Amino acid sequence: MILSYLRTALLYLVLVLSIRLMGKRQIGQMEASEFVVTMLVANLASIPMQDGAIPLYSGLVPILTVLGLELTLSGGIMRSVFLRRLFCGKPVILIDNGKILQDNLAKTRVTLDELMSHLRQKDVMDVAQVQFAILETDGNLSVFPYPAHRPASAEDAGIHPKDQHLPVCIIEDGFLSRENLQKAGKDERWLRRILREKGTSQQETFLMTVDETDQIYWLGKEEAT
Repeated sequence: MILSYLRTALLYLVLVLSIRLMGKRQIGQMEASEFVVTMLVANLASIPMQDGAIPLYSGLVPILTVLGLELTLSGGIMRSVFLRRLFCGKPVILIDNGKILQDNLAKTRVTLDELMSHLRQKDVMDVAQVQFAILETDGNLSVFPYPAHRPASAEDAGIHPKDQHLPVCIIEDGFLSRENLQKAGKDERWLRRILREKGTSQQETFLMTVDETDQIYWLGKEEAT
């Protein structure tokens, strides 16, 4: 029984490491080749997990082989337009200047119902408002309404918004990130002063951030009920 637990734990760690090495897109929208690799790796790991009589290396060797092939292929795809087109395909225009391209819908096997569903997900109710719609290689639909139907931007309204600054997380759930504190150009003396001004402590802080303009956001921990 203990051996079974250890085998499962090891295979789980190998799977997590494999997915991490394949890149973050594995947990988001995947290309066809990435989806196949993910399914293969999961199935290969399930066999030695379920049958203790199968040697552990019988699962590990194929998983590492598939991982090696995927990393090699990914490197080739990044460097070769031909491989990129072969394994990833290319974007397909479904609506061009307001006209639905029926041939492209048929080639991509996208029905009108699916097209309308994608448009509604982009907050577009009327297809007549769409100037361009492009089916990306990961299956997402990029939608570009006519200028008259696009939300007004700050530039359109003649507004000059202030520059944005990315906040740096200093304290998270009571834990201090000294790396982020240094990145923000602050030190612990500054932190102690800010906490003292707020009448609180590091342990009582749930979240604290600071940006380049010294704008501080602080949120205390809620008392457990």
